Amino acid sequence: MARALDRLVGKTAIITGAAQGMGEAHARAFAAEGARVILTDVNGDGVRRLADELGENALGLSHDVGDPAGWDAVMVQAHDRFGPVNVLVNNAGIIGPVKGILDFSAEEFTEVFKVNELGVFLGMKAVLPDMIAAGGGSIVNISSIAGMLGTRASSNAAYCSTKFAVRGMSKLIAAQWGHAGIRVNSVHPGYILTPMMIAATDEEGGGAKEVIPLGRLAKPDEVTRVVLFLASDESSFVSGAEHVVDGAMIAG
Repeated sequence: MARALDRLVGKTAIITGAAQGMGEAHARAFAAEGARVILTDVNGDGVRRLADELGENALGLSHDVGDPAGWDAVMVQAHDRFGPVNVLVNNAGIIGPVKGILDFSAEEFTEVFKVNELGVFLGMKAVLPDMIAAGGGSIVNISSIAGMLGTRASSNAAYCSTKFAVRGMSKLIAAQWGHAGIRVNSVHPGYILTPMMIAATDEEGGGAKEVIPLGRLAKPDEVTRVVLFLASDESSFVSGAEHVVDGAMIAG
């Protein structure tokens, strides 16, 4: 990451799925830029260790994003520790089994939906009252290039449909709540070197590199730079948009 410029001083941010991969990269960058960060993940031990490393302006919480009561608990603890929340990064997500629709069960679909789509909905619903009261805020929803077009090589019907839904919800909430100063954007990473992507391909990204014009997979912090921009006041007139970070993969 580039040198910290204190772009998030005075902001309180929730970052979901923060124990590893892109979420961890976002957390480190936000803390370095001066934000107070609430880091959540089903891997509670992982986010608590990261929060301890980041210091007094970080709080790590065990959290299932698909559980409404879990979001209530996160907001109570966020308020107790740091006050109102004005930035949300809905980063938590899962791919699910990579197989065709005929072999995909309703239970498998529901599990992907619960994390990728319901979790984003519940997160936005949880933070909107704080942002409305404050006269503004920024929501960054992590989708995927699978939310721009079908990616049959490393996707499935559940993952693709939930990532399209994140894109649509982001636009809707941006349009509905722009009058309150609330900005909502979606970020669409391509192949990123994270544990989730490695599990879905292989250690080196496999044949993914061959379909990326830049010829490589991205590092997590290359997505973080976009997320950081959208969370900061530098993007004060950017809302309701898709931000693709894929090395020109879908362009090519």
